[in-house]
Amino acid sequence: MDKAALVSVDLEKGSRMLQIFDDAGLDVKVALWAVLADYEDWRLVLSSRKFDARDLRKAYGLMHQELDAAGFPIEHTPTVVILRATDPFIKDLRKTFGKTRNVEGMRLHPQNIGDRFVDDGYVYHVS
Repeated sequence: MDKAALVSVDLEKGSRMLQIFDDAGLDVKVALWAVLADYEDWRLVLSSRKFDARDLRKAYGLMHQELDAAGFPIEHTPTVVILRATDPFIKDLRKTFGKTRNVEGMRLHPQNIGDRFVDDGYVYHVS
């Protein structure tokens, strides 16, 4: 199955969401669009210690609470995957790119990262 293209509207939504999370003090450490083998389409992947402090259901609730408070319509919210900082995928991303000066806009091409295969990716930040 061919994946849909990542378009500027998606990139803008992701950027807007990250600004909302920054304003809310969520301190997102990893943010990227990725096509992971598990899903076959684009997902916004997020990781933050603030999400880790909750079970995943509450982490998604916190995300939606902050988006709602900022007036970001739920119908514009893309499919999001929240991963803990201890997830092998997040740990490997941070180990590989965490000290890179600027990863914004970096593309990930087919490769294994941690325990996941990334078919394609667009990175906002990894720290």
